[in-house]
Amino acid sequence: MDILVNLQAFLATADTAGFSAAARKLNVSTSVVAKRVTQLEARIGTPLFHRSTRQLRLTEAGQRYVHRARSVVTDATDLLSRMGEKGHDLVDHLRIKAPTSMTVARLADAFSAFQTQNPRLKLEIVLIDRPVDPVSEGFDIAIGAFPHSFGGVVDEPLVPLKRLLCASPAYLKQHGTPKHPRDLVEHRCLSFMPTGPEWVFDGPRGRITIQVSPLLSSNEGHVLARSAIAGNGIALMSHYLVADALRDGTLKPVLRDFPIPELWVKAAIPERRRNAAAVQAMLTLLKTSLAPSL
Repeated sequence: MDILVNLQAFLATADTAGFSAAARKLNVSTSVVAKRVTQLEARIGTPLFHRSTRQLRLTEAGQRYVHRARSVVTDATDLLSRMGEKGHDLVDHLRIKAPTSMTVARLADAFSAFQTQNPRLKLEIVLIDRPVDPVSEGFDIAIGAFPHSFGGVVDEPLVPLKRLLCASPAYLKQHGTPKHPRDLVEHRCLSFMPTGPEWVFDGPRGRITIQVSPLLSSNEGHVLARSAIAGNGIALMSHYLVADALRDGTLKPVLRDFPIPELWVKAAIPERRRNAAAVQAMLTLLKTSLAPSL
């Protein structure tokens, strides 16, 4: 077990770039973390970190071993969890990457329910709004809607993600309603930063791509929705974020004849973790919680 805890100390230090932060993450003292890393370095016969008073960074050997060490710790933790299971209890540690807006609006309750159902399971939820390779960045599940694929990773579709353009009645009254996507270059646009200012539409004659110049860009969808409701511009939004505003009329759909191509929310899972009981249970809950669609 010394090797396992030393590897955990190494990974925590690599992830946080410091012994103090790693100690807080592991809930031990700083001196314990430093001692465990030193023991590991002595065991393998090479330094894993460049140490200075200002920073702590991985050596070439540390960079080479960090991903393999993460795999070893994950596999060992999974094995020990299965050996220690009682009945149907899940004992594991899931590190999950999730989008910010989706987590705040829909996934937070699902994560809470999952932990209530599985009180012996530890969750680490990291909110990131970019594509993530779960293998290299050490995640058990990476949730997102970007069409990226990575080696050694299984993509599990969750639900379709419906998107649309919308604006407040006051904005449309003052600035007019665009009739074609190309009209958007003359409008005040509100853009979701992770997908960028290049907006794509499906038209009667094929796909149309427009480059807008955003008045507001944000990686948090609620910020864009509030700005659109306030009359600041036309926003490209996920439907689930503005469904209530569309129902009560504070936002109106724009360019309905030019729909936004649908995306699929998916869970990217390292192949070595796809059959872990906690991962499969989390996938089932995610599909149920997000169904029928976003």
